[in-house]
Amino acid sequence: MRFQQLADWLAWQEHAHPKPIDLGHERMRRVAGRLGLLATESWVLTVAGTNGKGSSVAYAAALLRAAGWSVGAYTSPHVLEYRERIRINGACVDESDIVRAFDAIDRARGGTSLTYFEFATLAARWLFREAEVGAQVLEVGLGGRLDAVNTFDPDVALVTSVGVDHCEWLGPDRESVGREKAGIFRRGRPAVFAGPELPDSVATQARGLGASLHVAGEDFGWQPAAGDCWIYRDGIGSVGPLSRPPLTGNVQVDNAAGVLCALRSVPGLVLSESLWSRAMVDFRLCGRLQALPGAPVWWLDVAHNPDSARVLADALGARPCAGRRFACIGLMARKDLPAVLEPLRGLFHGWYLMALPGDDMWPPERMREALMGEVIMAQGPPETLFPGIRDELGPEDELVAFGSFRTVEEALRFRAVDSLE
Repeated sequence: MRFQQLADWLAWQEHAHPKPIDLGHERMRRVAGRLGLLATESWVLTVAGTNGKGSSVAYAAALLRAAGWSVGAYTSPHVLEYRERIRINGACVDESDIVRAFDAIDRARGGTSLTYFEFATLAARWLFREAEVGAQVLEVGLGGRLDAVNTFDPDVALVTSVGVDHCEWLGPDRESVGREKAGIFRRGRPAVFAGPELPDSVATQARGLGASLHVAGEDFGWQPAAGDCWIYRDGIGSVGPLSRPPLTGNVQVDNAAGVLCALRSVPGLVLSESLWSRAMVDFRLCGRLQALPGAPVWWLDVAHNPDSARVLADALGARPCAGRRFACIGLMARKDLPAVLEPLRGLFHGWYLMALPGDDMWPPERMREALMGEVIMAQGPPETLFPGIRDELGPEDELVAFGSFRTVEEALRFRAVDSLE
């Protein structure tokens, strides 16, 4: 075995391939074929989208488990531990199991180099086969058509939303991005679009494949019900009233409705109010307007593109704050900083600007320029920034730490959360 410890494997993988992101399926197909991973007996749902992928995967996995299925869920990136990426029946797999999977992949790949993400994707598929899960829910990492996850054929494909993000890989507009995300559709199989404003490119891709496309607002949707509940509806019938999802905002009901539509295709699965209720009992997902316990409240959110920033702004606007509300932002440099900040202007008493190591993050000085007219409280690395925030906040104040997953990670570590389990 090349390495015995997971940390050593991950450090090596970061430089094992010439480029950190190298889209395409040739390498994946070659190695997956050698490992016998291209086909599976599991039912497979693949989830792509600009926003809403993580919550949709979590809803689908929870519903399938509540229905008695054994479920493997693959997501990215992780927040605190690499193990978060690969879960079986809701639990993160053990590091030793990931090491065994990496070793099998390393032996099978021969002279084929793989990216960090490709290793992870193959490991998830390998561990799901070993566990003999009945269903796999796979989150696309970037785009769809050329992403490593799309090496594997889904029974149902779900596109949660289409927005302008990752333009250097996916194109400059929604039609270009939609075309890439609809690349997860398969000939003759169900496809679901859960977001607003269906791009023509998504519909065209579905028609070209003969995929059965179900569109939010046309073929399925939801309506409010009494008691802050909602009712799902589609051509088959309605389900509900259902309790609101544990995650905040109407967009989460949109995501849940898309998942319910996708799960209509699961053999023998009956959607019901009781199934939803059982699935939501222990439901949780880090970094989606997540409130850390205690006072003052710390809200954590991975809003890192214009669409998710608007969702965050709407959620904050619907939640009055008794005291002052502050923002703490850390954002990757490839993100459109002015567009992310625009819907959030005027919502905060002041801003804290996080300095994170690496050339791939926006430096505080540039963020300060983009926030001209807003009150800047302080800037610096998390180890000095967070103690100052803690000292500034009163019991009725709130902090909203948002941006990259690394921002949420630093906030959790400062608050002494070292595992999501």
